[in-house]
Amino acid sequence: MSENTGTAPELPEDEPVPAMQQLLDNPFLLLFAGVALPTVLYIVWGVMEIVNIPVAK
Repeated sequence: MSENTGTAPELPEDEPVPAMQQLLDNPFLLLFAGVALPTVLYIVWGVMEIVNIPVAK
């Protein structure tokens, strides 16, 4: 009698782990991405807003 545990089959040892899976499996990379990406986006947004201010005469 075989038991079905309901888990997905494991990858063979010789197959590389996909990059997205490595990112999602690492909580420190997720923390870094969650802090760094919004910071960079807000900085770029701020620079764009400053560039759009008209020059006083």
